[in-house]
Amino acid sequence: MTLPKSHRARLALGAAAAAVLLGLGFGAGRLLDGSEGATSAEQPASGERKVLYWYDPMVPSQRFDKPGKSPFMDMQLVPKYADEVGEGGGLQIDPAVTQNLGVRLATVETGSLPSGLTATGVIEFNERDVAVVQAKAGGFVQRVYGRAPADVVPAGAPLADLLIPEWAGAQGEFLAVLRTGDPALIGAARNRLRLLGMSSELIAAVEQSGRVRNVVTVTTPSGGMIKTLAVRNGMTVMAGETLAEVNGLGRVWLNAAIPEAQASQVRVGQSVRASLAAYPGESFTGQVTAVLPQTETASRTLTARIELANRGGRLRPGMFAAVEFGGQSRPALQVPSEAVIRTGRRALVMLAKDGGRYVPAEVQVGREAGGKTEILAGLTAGEKVVASGQFLLDSEASLAGVQARPITGAGPTQKAAAAPALHRSQGRVEQISPASVTLSHEAVPALQWPAMTMTFKLASPQLATGVKAGDRVSFAFEQTPAGPVVREMTKAGA
Repeated sequence: MTLPKSHRARLALGAAAAAVLLGLGFGAGRLLDGSEGATSAEQPASGERKVLYWYDPMVPSQRFDKPGKSPFMDMQLVPKYADEVGEGGGLQIDPAVTQNLGVRLATVETGSLPSGLTATGVIEFNERDVAVVQAKAGGFVQRVYGRAPADVVPAGAPLADLLIPEWAGAQGEFLAVLRTGDPALIGAARNRLRLLGMSSELIAAVEQSGRVRNVVTVTTPSGGMIKTLAVRNGMTVMAGETLAEVNGLGRVWLNAAIPEAQASQVRVGQSVRASLAAYPGESFTGQVTAVLPQTETASRTLTARIELANRGGRLRPGMFAAVEFGGQSRPALQVPSEAVIRTGRRALVMLAKDGGRYVPAEVQVGREAGGKTEILAGLTAGEKVVASGQFLLDSEASLAGVQARPITGAGPTQKAAAAPALHRSQGRVEQISPASVTLSHEAVPALQWPAMTMTFKLASPQLATGVKAGDRVSFAFEQTPAGPVVREMTKAGA
């Protein structure tokens, strides 16, 4: 039987639709099974992005070889594509994006890093310049001169008039002995007056006038501020009783609080410059006279005692000061301080590699001064670090699971620097101990050092044997992260 043409067309369309539905159902089954997705990830079709692994953005360090649900969070794993990671690892950032982020690079370089220690301090009295005024004998206060605590007085300022009855009888006997003309008796009587506490000036006045003087004026032995005053009109005083304390103001102390971590940068004799809010634009110079042995447990600081000249009494105890500690500069591998990311447990920098790649690197930092931070380990001279925008890059690297380069993973230049050549010079020994030597040495052209005086550590106490201050020596030293260390030292001409 022959079907009409219109019936044949309808049958053909129905067969085609059935085939399409069958194909869709088979494809859906493959997708639900998950095998199709895994095959496409392992062997991407031409033109598709290659997946390296899957990860949970909340736990980026854990990687998975298949897609699926995260075992840590209620979310799907995210693919990491090959074009997101540059060659050699690290974080790949498009140059246009880095420009929009304001990423700025800096070069790791060796330069002179000054001693940039700064601290805060408070002006205090010089406790070594204290005079105590005492009664030389018991008596009565006849008159006071209107002094009060905190008054500033000159040397010899009168405090009170004391009537001392005991002196009247001793002076009368002395005048009687004078009339005898016996030198031995006169000398003995004069010594008795001295033992009773009379000054040589008072004894001479009694001898010249021939009259008893049992009222004495108590004066200050030195100028300064009256710290305590315990004498009042009409009171009775005992021998040896303290009447007043006077603290000199010619020199004052500046007690500076030094963070415990920077205590090694402070030494006795170090020059200091202080500036006070009371005198803007003016600085006062002094020296460290002592580093007190006790640490403040609450603030974890040590106290450096600095002595300052107080011309005109302008420096008043209680004033606040900003302190800059001077020191000799020394070569150091350094980066801008803003490039260092401190996490609390470690310090990181973002290294800039070729091709727009960025790799976090762990570093060991040292001193900081003038906007520069010393790098003791983890970097080599010539490497590029990110000085601006590094926090955004570090956050992205953490989310992407990029591991930081450990300190031991620095380049070959740094490994070679672990055993540098010895630098040789000659100089004069200024001071020496089994642990260190201070030398006035000649210039060291290899390090671009001028002739100067500086302190070196000694690699061995035996190097100090037979060497004393004033000797001329030839020496060889090694540059280490902790400073120069003398490895060889002999007397010149030996």
